[in-house]
Amino acid sequence: MEGSKENKWAVILGGSSGLGLATAKKLSAHGYRLMVIHRDRRSDLEQIESNFRSIALNGNTLVSFNMDATNPSKTEALLPKMIASLNGGKIHALVHSIAKGNLKPMLAGNEADAVLKPDDFAITINAMATSLYHWVQLLHQNKLFAADTRIIAYTSEGNQKAWPNYGAVSAAKAALEAIMRNIALEFASVGITANCIQAGVTETKSFAMIPGHQQLKSAALQRNPNQRLTEPQDVANATYLLTRPEAKWITGTVIKVDGGESLR
Repeated sequence: MEGSKENKWAVILGGSSGLGLATAKKLSAHGYRLMVIHRDRRSDLEQIESNFRSIALNGNTLVSFNMDATNPSKTEALLPKMIASLNGGKIHALVHSIAKGNLKPMLAGNEADAVLKPDDFAITINAMATSLYHWVQLLHQNKLFAADTRIIAYTSEGNQKAWPNYGAVSAAKAALEAIMRNIALEFASVGITANCIQAGVTETKSFAMIPGHQQLKSAALQRNPNQRLTEPQDVANATYLLTRPEAKWITGTVIKVDGGESLR
């Protein structure tokens, strides 16, 4: 029930900053208990744990695990702790917000420059695409999903457009969307819907790591009819809408949340 404290859970993969953290705050404000799985350096944990404590105020439940959510053996080892934390509750939403990829060019400026290797593609696609399928299978096989579960993953305009140094991530986004479509098709019979949200350019830690991100930001501001960048809260709001009962018939699609940035 909306705003209640029933034993209804959302699992957020990559929820310690950016879109994932904004989504955690939004879903918690609407009655979800949260399980956040993230991978961060020790030097960043003080701020991350402070953010989590602020969410947990007023009786909200948040359980976090600092581990590699893209490693199948580690996620399977985590499963007993997840089941204990759920305490009989079910997962009503799984949000995939993992941003882990190689940002290298395909053509080197000189012989000393690193270029994308096949392993770079494999690591990036596993982290940002196929890990979603692993989590869906793991949670489904262990009967942890509710009868009506929403799967939501974050993609970008790089799913179709070519940007320098973005080749591996672009491939991962295209793979993520293909996986999402088949999850929507093949898991419909067990009450699962799956969608991707295509966010506009958003200033996050991950975005700041893209070579040339300032030029991408300037171009986005010029293209966007609302004359501002997308904010994490915009994406969190749309994610929440997809968890509502009224969104049950939306599945297998990519929803743009960019304020019209992609119109031109």
